Amino acid sequence: MNWTIVKYILIFLVINFAALAIGGFATSAAVSGEWYTSINKAPWTPPGWVFGAAWSSIMVCFAFFMAFALNSVDHKKKLLSLFAIQWLLNVSWNPVFFVYHYAFAGLIVIVTLTILVGYFLFHYWSNLKAKALFIAPYLIWLIIATSLNLYIVLYN
Repeated sequence: MNWTIVKYILIFLVINFAALAIGGFATSAAVSGEWYTSINKAPWTPPGWVFGAAWSSIMVCFAFFMAFALNSVDHKKKLLSLFAIQWLLNVSWNPVFFVYHYAFAGLIVIVTLTILVGYFLFHYWSNLKAKALFIAPYLIWLIIATSLNLYIVLYN
């Protein structure tokens, strides 16, 4: 692995974990708050600790994906623009859902984010080949999270 990729990994780790910190700030009190504890949640909702572990692992993998992608694509501005949109969607879901209790708006945000992350995987596959799989955990988790959000929209 060359130093450019290592530098990119470190940069994206900082940016990705900043998103997690902002999201955590928006959700920490809300998860144990009256609204979230009283709504009907999907039977497959994992315990709270799973979310932190999953998101931490996902953001590490995503940093590797972005580093490899940035090192190998020609249209870096497009990649970074999509990354910025992804970052904003990721960060905005937490307050939309947990702070403002807009479950349907949260569903729109998370579906959009899921489509965008799916685009990352399939669009950049030709450049990255197997390295594109670093984003697969993010996509899988978003599909699960979307199902949890959809359940809340449908049953509350």
